Amino acid sequence: MSFLDYAPAPESTAILNLRESYGLFVDGEFVDADGSSFATISPATEQHIATVAAANAVDVDRAVAAARRAYESTWSRLSGTDRGKYLFRIARLVQERSRELAVAESLDNGKPIRESRDVDVPLVAAWFFYYAGWADKLDHAGLGPAPRALGVAAQVIPWNFPLLMLAWKIAPALAAGNTVVLKPAETTPLSALLFAEILQQADLPPGVVNIVTGAGDTGEALVNHPDVNKVAFTGSTAVGRAIARSVAGTGKKVTLELGGKAANIVFDDAPLDQAVEGIVNGIFFNQGHVCCAGSRLLVQENIHDEVVDRLKDRLSTLRLGDPLDKNTDIGAINSAEQLDRIRTLSRIGEEEGAERWSAPCTIPENGFWYAPTIFTNVSTSHRIARDEIFGPVLSVLTFRTPAEAVAKANNTPYGLSAGIWTEKGSRILAVADRLRAGVVWANTFNRFDPASPFGGYKESGYGREGGRHGLAAYLEPAVGSVAATEPARAPVRVEGHREERRSDAMGDGGTSTVSTVDTVGATGGETPDTAEPATGTQRGGSRRKKGETR
Repeated sequence: MSFLDYAPAPESTAILNLRESYGLFVDGEFVDADGSSFATISPATEQHIATVAAANAVDVDRAVAAARRAYESTWSRLSGTDRGKYLFRIARLVQERSRELAVAESLDNGKPIRESRDVDVPLVAAWFFYYAGWADKLDHAGLGPAPRALGVAAQVIPWNFPLLMLAWKIAPALAAGNTVVLKPAETTPLSALLFAEILQQADLPPGVVNIVTGAGDTGEALVNHPDVNKVAFTGSTAVGRAIARSVAGTGKKVTLELGGKAANIVFDDAPLDQAVEGIVNGIFFNQGHVCCAGSRLLVQENIHDEVVDRLKDRLSTLRLGDPLDKNTDIGAINSAEQLDRIRTLSRIGEEEGAERWSAPCTIPENGFWYAPTIFTNVSTSHRIARDEIFGPVLSVLTFRTPAEAVAKANNTPYGLSAGIWTEKGSRILAVADRLRAGVVWANTFNRFDPASPFGGYKESGYGREGGRHGLAAYLEPAVGSVAATEPARAPVRVEGHREERRSDAMGDGGTSTVSTVDTVGATGGETPDTAEPATGTQRGGSRRKKGETR
């Protein structure tokens, strides 16, 4: 073997001290469930990891009651400074146990250890640090007069980023003064249960955070519980619709972060080496199990062949295999059900006329695996260009003009994210302004920061997580508070204003006439959870470590 040959470098599981079975985490303790139990397995090997309690309606009721007691007797009475201290302590403990958490995440989820270790866990700590700083500043955050907590928050998180989605939800809820009952996905409960141990280490008051494990009926009982004030859900659009229907008319505030079908737009002046890496990161990170994955690649027609050839060369270097191997680029698909969905939609793509190419790699005998795949000759009417596959599958489409790129990018029922690759800053701004997406990245993809809001439009849900928007989702103005010292102004509509703007940025030459309708003094956004415009463009010049998510 030469020094250039591959040799496995697996992360040891010896650091883990997992129990054979886990109960529910209620009122600061692990307790037995009134319901049954289920097994959690490794998607890479299909081997049993642990037995986990399945909460029923009685268990959920106990957890909500514990959260209500903690809210009324303890957490809502603490000062913001004291709440921030607890959040800071949790963040430090996450850092101290980062290796253990990363191994558990990759073992239970199937994602490569490099992603768990270098992206997920550091971002978890960053989220708690960030909201620890906000806990004593709520009155000065511009979130309305005398904001106060809602009460008990029911939170349901997905299986693609179990620990990170937990942090996205728990950190702002606690900073705002709420208590929490959280349900992790049934295929990835381990990291949430290890996080419960961290809460015990941090001496968090009993009942402030409760964790109930189980399947869909557990989540349904939690969301529909009458003593819950807030519902936050991240997951599929179908389940999100069901939740929206079930809580309609109950007065519960709701945040839904659902599916996506993001367009990654590459113009012919883009730095192609950088763009290819961004494309790979955008869709093949976490096996494509990312709601904002750049699953639709829109390439300017005159560079299509070159970009596809470069992509194939790059994918041929990716290593698929053991998630705990530090050299692995593509890990396991999370479950047999998800693998079946990926296979089904890929087969439909071929039947509809798209051309399929899969990276040459050896598929392990055990576990759930799917090779990185590219589809070319894709039409916007194809299901692989419209349905969220949630796997390592990229659909490549072409465009000639920026206007056509925008039209194709927006031709989707989703509106979560998008990417733009070009050397022209003016084009970035012009195109981003026309994209119907909650987050637009420029010359980068899948970069996140706890200070930036995240969320989508249309079937991608409503409400925002991250930044001050994430706090607003867990707060409401105090009853009887004075709104403002300055009288409120009625919205002023300025119609018919015509602005001459050079359209070179859109590549058309000459000038274009843009009609604008401005509303001054009105609140924006699609949900009462936030009163600020939610669309933002994240630039690629950030020097922060990249972080990818759901």
